[in-house]
Amino acid sequence: MAGAGAQTSGPIHPVTPPGVPPATKTKVPDTPVATSSTPVPAKQSASTISLAPPTMPIDQIIQKFAAREAAFKEARGNYTYTQTVTVKDFEPTGEQSGEYKMVADIIFTPEGKRFENVTFAPMNTLQHLQLSPEDKQDLENIQPFVLTTDELPKYEIKYVKHEPVDELTAYVFDVAPKKIEKGQRYFQGRIWVEDKEFEIVKTHGKAVPDQKGNVAPIFDTYRENIAGDLWFPTYTHADDILHFPPQSKGAPPDDERIVMTVKYENYKYYGVKIKVGGDKKQQ
Repeated sequence: MAGAGAQTSGPIHPVTPPGVPPATKTKVPDTPVATSSTPVPAKQSASTISLAPPTMPIDQIIQKFAAREAAFKEARGNYTYTQTVTVKDFEPTGEQSGEYKMVADIIFTPEGKRFENVTFAPMNTLQHLQLSPEDKQDLENIQPFVLTTDELPKYEIKYVKHEPVDELTAYVFDVAPKKIEKGQRYFQGRIWVEDKEFEIVKTHGKAVPDQKGNVAPIFDTYRENIAGDLWFPTYTHADDILHFPPQSKGAPPDDERIVMTVKYENYKYYGVKIKVGGDKKQQ
């Protein structure tokens, strides 16, 4: 998210295919994330219950959830959905200043290319912030973070603990990029992996790297059980203070509050053939 002075530019009820079990969702309390070269601050965990450590080797758990993520990524490419993005900025006194909103139907070509059909986009009234090209990348790839087998070599992944997650129990991992490649965006933070089917059910963190005049907020993304045993993102929320460098020598840092919400709704299956939960389905 760029500062205005920078030079760079509740419940969700998705539609499921016939025969798919009712949607399940999880609510996860905020927890701290890993300390690294770009630490992500967070509130202390509300959960005081720690479950027994896994009996399965950690590396095997990581390989299992990464394989499930690859299946999810393929499955999501066979679904259309509606994405609603709302970004609000604020005056120093605390009152809301402006708002950016966009509603779009998201579809994928047979080659897997993402296509966005904007259906509602009122005038952007943000006064202190502006969306950058990196923000648009983050909306596509970081807020709905997917950690597939192919992506594993890019990240350091550290097991943290085993804890309850609403009605589920989950293994918790800290995730951070091993190195930052020029022009690439990465996730840094924490993920919760359901401990029976090895599905990621929540992420908490931010997009990195931050750049001069372009800073990403800390966010939480929640997933729901939409199809078979696969969990799709349905809700992202950020309420953060972005710290921009001073715009002139001797000036104080420019701190701007951002509230961002992304809803992913109306998931509808349209693919010709897809493997979900071990079953092949033909449209």
